[in-house]
Amino acid sequence: MLLALRDGGVATQASTLSLEAQREVEAPPRVERATPVEGVEMQARTVPGYPVVGIAAFLDGIQRSHVRAHLQGVPAVHGAVAAAVRIRAARRLSAWVPPIRSHALYLPQALLDETLYATLASRCTVVDTLAEHDTAQPLPRHPGDLSARALTAVQRDRERAEQALASAWVRERRDALLIDGGIAGTEEVARSPQVVGVVKSHRTLYVAGDAMDTVLRLREGERSTAVVVASPRRTPIATWYLRLRDAGARGPFFGLVRVEIALDAPDAITARADLVSRWLLAERAPVALPDARWDVMVYGIRECEQYLTSILQ
Repeated sequence: MLLALRDGGVATQASTLSLEAQREVEAPPRVERATPVEGVEMQARTVPGYPVVGIAAFLDGIQRSHVRAHLQGVPAVHGAVAAAVRIRAARRLSAWVPPIRSHALYLPQALLDETLYATLASRCTVVDTLAEHDTAQPLPRHPGDLSARALTAVQRDRERAEQALASAWVRERRDALLIDGGIAGTEEVARSPQVVGVVKSHRTLYVAGDAMDTVLRLREGERSTAVVVASPRRTPIATWYLRLRDAGARGPFFGLVRVEIALDAPDAITARADLVSRWLLAERAPVALPDARWDVMVYGIRECEQYLTSILQ
């Protein structure tokens, strides 16, 4: 990307922190009510039986975004994306299919000289960050706003790569795939019985009232009642909270993950949620140290991240 900019006559700037690292404003924490699909109220449930290995493969994606130059005040963002599925055989992980990788320059076409934009597009992949902008609204001009839009575009490309691999898996395989994050991005994946999503952060809590206390007090090896998460734009899924490790005095979110699976009939959810929870409890070893998120990250996802980092350099 630097070479493409220089060939286009653009003076590049020294490398700075990635846009991901600079992002300071997150979505505000919020609580959403959700309807239980096991009984009528939120309860703590001890996961029955012993942990058992049931996950065949792990899917994750990463992204890196850096401002490489400013063109008349417009940030030129180099975005890199990679996603992979790592399949387990004989206790070793390897690539199921070739990983998806992409590099692109993220720019707002409407704010740039046509000749310059065409020159850059002839030398590298260029993504127009204002392609979906409402033409009835004024064009954004603030460099910070433009950088944020570029970051969102990179994130969308990463999500597309992850969704493409997840869709390929459900079409070709019948064993379980663990996805780092939610599963509701595509209907095909959200309805698949072999896909499990694990959400490590809790900016949104799908509990309210006394149910909040129930979830935050879960003990190691306990899960919450499964509930339905639905929105107008996404396929409904079933989700529950699972405590992977004893929180002790480390705070209510330590060792707490939210699990997502396809929404089965209510009479089948309990058995499925218990089995998937046993799978996840089995993935606590080996421990994903030295990652700071080791309490909520299974080792297969950590290995996938390390692999992706090595191929995205």
